[in-house]
Amino acid sequence: MTPDDFKAWRATMGLSQQAAADALGISKGSVELYEAGKRRDDGRPVVIPKTVALACAALYHKLGPWGAKT
Repeated sequence: MTPDDFKAWRATMGLSQQAAADALGISKGSVELYEAGKRRDDGRPVVIPKTVALACAALYHKLGPWGAKT
């Protein structure tokens, strides 16, 4: 997942940065870094973890936690 993909996911979901962070169980700062694609302090690239990309897909498809009763 690229930073542009992440931004598009958040826009499609209609989430603020804080709401996206809450939905994914991460900090708002992580959302900011993923969208920027680089670290503020030294400009190193930030890789969006596969777990976050998969969680984005699950939320998009309205999937709940594995084994949860629906």
